[in-house]
Amino acid sequence: MRFNHSLYLVISAAACKGRAVADVAEQAIPGGVDIIQLREKDFTTDAFLLSAAKLLAITSRYNVPLIINDNTIVASQIDAAGIHVGNNDVPAADLRADPIFRNKIIGYSVEHTDHLHNDQASAADYLGVSPVFKTQTKQDTVIEWGLDGIRKIRALTNKPLVAIGNINVSNAYDVIHAGADCLAVVSAICGATNPEKAARELMNEIKKARSIRYAKI
Repeated sequence: MRFNHSLYLVISAAACKGRAVADVAEQAIPGGVDIIQLREKDFTTDAFLLSAAKLLAITSRYNVPLIINDNTIVASQIDAAGIHVGNNDVPAADLRADPIFRNKIIGYSVEHTDHLHNDQASAADYLGVSPVFKTQTKQDTVIEWGLDGIRKIRALTNKPLVAIGNINVSNAYDVIHAGADCLAVVSAICGATNPEKAARELMNEIKKARSIRYAKI
């Protein structure tokens, strides 16, 4: 499945700080969010399912793909557009071989450059570069890639790259210019007073960076 997205919202109840996940998502989509991942590591499966169903009602209305982080039960039961996994989750290659997920979007987080050409990366539709910059949102990673890391990965693979980790309007341009295809954000939208405005500002930076990057090709 072709992955062609620009602004990827990674959302959770904790990140929304008391606001409803579905409400924040619905506000952000008009600003340019074109794919959403629900990440609820601390939820029970039932609670995750309930949140996912509410969010799916919004994403379906706007034709925005909903990705589920890690949880195959939730992803399969709500018929999500895809699933995102890391190196300690169900292997992406196993998911690709599973009839339930064979034609779904599968994302895989790389932690070392040697992950770029393993079976998991080969099976994935996109590679998550995480974190680009240090973040309090996700602390179970082993490296801070930085802009040089994105450039290095870009030179080693043709897979779509989704950059995540303290991405905001002040560095969005540089991250795309360094070689990322898509920006995944958490706090920059979930924590914003106006999620639509925050998303639009990020999309403007993405568009500016692409216009310069592709003009040089």
